[in-house]
Amino acid sequence: MRVESAGFGPWSIKAGVHHVQPPVSVLENMCTVRLHLDDCGEDNGPLKVVPGSHSRGLLDEPELARVVTAAPVELCCVPRGGAVVMRPLIAHASSSATRPGHRRVIHIEFANADLPWPLEWHARVSIARLSPRPVFRERVG
Repeated sequence: MRVESAGFGPWSIKAGVHHVQPPVSVLENMCTVRLHLDDCGEDNGPLKVVPGSHSRGLLDEPELARVVTAAPVELCCVPRGGAVVMRPLIAHASSSATRPGHRRVIHIEFANADLPWPLEWHARVSIARLSPRPVFRERVG
């Protein structure tokens, strides 16, 4: 649900879920994992990133344009089953595909803190609630 909170914005809706950009203090402590279900080569619209740009904080449009034109941009070509791990603050964008094909990605964002009330994460898994799985060993003899 959309709830106005200082420092959070702008708001959007993606796949029926409300999204909001948190402040830098939250983004600095997040990690994004993109799991590739399909091969993603140079012609299939790979993610483009500017290495190290996450250390500059949240960039406004003019600063982002300067960073992208001044620094080397790297393509994240990833095979099916591969992953990209990144900080959400890194300057990034998806390329346009030059050939038709699937580019399915599972995009997961991890954070290490609660949001200020009344905001809450859409889905939350507490590490403390996870129990270790039993290990089964083959009996010898």
